[in-house]
Amino acid sequence: MRSAPRLLLLVAALIMWAVLPLFLARNLVDLLVFAGIFSIAGLGIGLLLGHCGIASLAQGMFYGLGAYASAYCSITFGAPAIVGFVIGLAVAAAIALLVGWPVLRLTGFFLALATLCLAVIGNAIFFEWDWLTGGSLGIGGIPKIQLFGFAFDTPGKYYYLVWILAFLCMRLGYQLVTSRNGLMMQAVRDSPDAALSLGIDIQAVRTRIFVLCSMFGSLAGSLFAHYTSFASVESFTIERSITFLLIPVIGGVSSVTGVIVGALFVIFVPELFSKLGDFHQILFGLALVFVVIVMPGGIVGAVRQLFAAGRRKAR
Repeated sequence: MRSAPRLLLLVAALIMWAVLPLFLARNLVDLLVFAGIFSIAGLGIGLLLGHCGIASLAQGMFYGLGAYASAYCSITFGAPAIVGFVIGLAVAAAIALLVGWPVLRLTGFFLALATLCLAVIGNAIFFEWDWLTGGSLGIGGIPKIQLFGFAFDTPGKYYYLVWILAFLCMRLGYQLVTSRNGLMMQAVRDSPDAALSLGIDIQAVRTRIFVLCSMFGSLAGSLFAHYTSFASVESFTIERSITFLLIPVIGGVSSVTGVIVGALFVIFVPELFSKLGDFHQILFGLALVFVVIVMPGGIVGAVRQLFAAGRRKAR
């Protein structure tokens, strides 16, 4: 009986999700597409930060790797979109494994600084290797994704593709954090010494999650490239990495689905404030400070506390 309201709420949410593109303006659907892409990238950071205690600022680099892999394979070789996706995932995973194994031995601020250095190096490579990335000019004319002859060539069509992939990624993330691996991740986060005493290989756990995080970033980058039909170094800056880090912090680092709330926040709030004039970035910064101070557990965490308080009063 208790699950009935949850089931009804889930059905209502699915219906709302399905009909949104039919009623919203094109620019709002476009923003929802980017929110879905950012949710995938932010999910990887959320798994690292919320369940392993690792603050990574390198996600923008993996985001760019996925975008350039899809762009290069599609433009240079005329390969199907799936080829670029797979190559981007493989390259991102290989680099994350190669770099993550030594870097993840660090902890705290030193680890965050190391991942920031990775983002700086990645951005520099994207700019200097113009034979591969197009440099500051970028790569244009990236074709739209086609699946069994069906082209995702409008925001409405791409909305369903992006969000279905986002939900699948979140399902994967939920299964991970609720499994035995999730318990090991929490042990590594909360008490590394105790985890070692239980025979948990801390380095291996951190590296596996870092590789998974990089693959989420690459997937999001490939989706971005095919949607915008353009990949430029300006889209893969350190600022983008910071945005991806903000997504789970705003939504709730302990919640897998909280990345949706965080992604909607970083996409729609700046768009809303942009109508108020040139100081909209200041307003967005103040909104971030407000959320972090008033809701340290994120928006989802604050909502959960309200529901818990309501249930206690009802008893």
